[in-house]
Amino acid sequence: MTTYVVFTRDRIKDEKEFATYGQLAAKAGEGHPATRLAFYGEVETLEGDPVDGSVIISFPTKAEALAWYNSPAYTAAREHRFKGPDYRVYMVEGV
Repeated sequence: MTTYVVFTRDRIKDEKEFATYGQLAAKAGEGHPATRLAFYGEVETLEGDPVDGSVIISFPTKAEALAWYNSPAYTAAREHRFKGPDYRVYMVEGV
């Protein structure tokens, strides 16, 4: 079943770390069946705290989403995400 990985950015604490994350994360997608559905487009928060940015990536299966998320390349990239911005990240199975 298609699985979506959703990133919700709350704020950026360190621009340099965020930039490094962006460079490494882009390369980490190589070789994985990921499709960007939304990538930091205009956001209008309808409920809850304002959202600073959002990304939605689609994978054919949950196993493939987890293979990307736990890959050595993305593991290295996300260390910079942990230092740079504050995110909430989750997966949801869909249609």
